[in-house]
Amino acid sequence: MIHLFQYNWMVRDEWFELCKRIPGEELLRRRIGGAGSILYTLFHIADVEYSWVRGIQGKPDVQVSFEDYKSIPQVRELSDSWKAETASFVQTWTEKLEQELVSVPWSDGRYSKGEILRHVIAHEIHHMGQLSVWVRELGFQPVSANFIGRGLQR
Repeated sequence: MIHLFQYNWMVRDEWFELCKRIPGEELLRRRIGGAGSILYTLFHIADVEYSWVRGIQGKPDVQVSFEDYKSIPQVRELSDSWKAETASFVQTWTEKLEQELVSVPWSDGRYSKGEILRHVIAHEIHHMGQLSVWVRELGFQPVSANFIGRGLQR
């Protein structure tokens, strides 16, 4: 599981680097599909990951407003500040946690911790595909989605 989180963080960091080259108005422009804009999508990815991982741990959700994070450096700083806590949890993952059921305040269901972590991983990968389409429309080469060659399974 940790390798897929590391993959997502590596790719997310590459997206932050690419987005430094995209004009601010394009980062905020409302787009068809997805979460709405390039910058908001990156914010949303970090927010969803952090919320679900805190939910698995029985910790309260941290509410932040996108209005306070209107630039790539701000969203990256937020993402990085949450990553350490998330990494600490994911690195202690054991098979024993896989089927434990939890509830979170924003959903009526009960889900296994393993199902939630897989949802978080898939959620980010899904949005990276949307970002790829949007940046191609702007004339940029998107970040590679390859897991192979990143040195994550050593």
